[in-house]
Amino acid sequence: MRVATYNIQHGRSELDRRVDVDRFAAAVRALDVDVLVLQEVDHHQRRSRRAVLTEVAAEAMGGAEHRFVPTMRGTPGLWRRAGSVPADRPAYGIAVLSRVPVLEWETVRLAGRPGITWVGSGRVRRPVRDEPRAAVVAVVAADSGPASVVGTHLSWLPSWNRHQLEILVEATSRWPRPTVLMGDLNMLPAQATATSGFTPLATAPTHPVAKPVRQIDHILGRGAVRATGAATSVDTGLSDHRALVVDLAFGP
Repeated sequence: MRVATYNIQHGRSELDRRVDVDRFAAAVRALDVDVLVLQEVDHHQRRSRRAVLTEVAAEAMGGAEHRFVPTMRGTPGLWRRAGSVPADRPAYGIAVLSRVPVLEWETVRLAGRPGITWVGSGRVRRPVRDEPRAAVVAVVAADSGPASVVGTHLSWLPSWNRHQLEILVEATSRWPRPTVLMGDLNMLPAQATATSGFTPLATAPTHPVAKPVRQIDHILGRGAVRATGAATSVDTGLSDHRALVVDLAFGP
């Protein structure tokens, strides 16, 4: 089973700063994966031509089953907590898509850090509020039996993303093993492994896209799952991240 995690930065290219929906579809098609986890996904946003990017990606993959979970509603600069978002209203979040049959879906909500955080240094500091986050769980029919794929995008605040990962790992005990946890965790490999207790299945730098020097996007496993080859870090021509791709085998 070939899997990938990809922070798509709403499909925008770093070269021309535009979102081209056809170019996004071509990028997803070229990855040719069985399970795809996406972060920073636009839904009916003007900046991405009001496209439903999850459905665009699903069609490009070949009619994949999919689930989009909004973490914010509204438009950039006027974000609000997602809550209940009508399907035809602007939103932003994460998605999981699968060409492998999905037996069950579940959503896990992860709160943003409460209050205001000051960022910057010296006199140049500004207050920011952390965003709420989420995870999407797809229990898929792998060759050896059910397996759980978890897609997420964690906070960029160092202490809070560890807290969110701990909550998420605890939640995975409810779902069938083996488990594959994928996404932009906003932390380096040593921290991701130490915090989760999972085994790294894909090692390659993913950010920034032109000359990646660090890996903040991860594919981690627990239970009877292993990589069958080296991972690849793919520059699709979009986003400020590269896609992280690896082939997996399930079972003893």
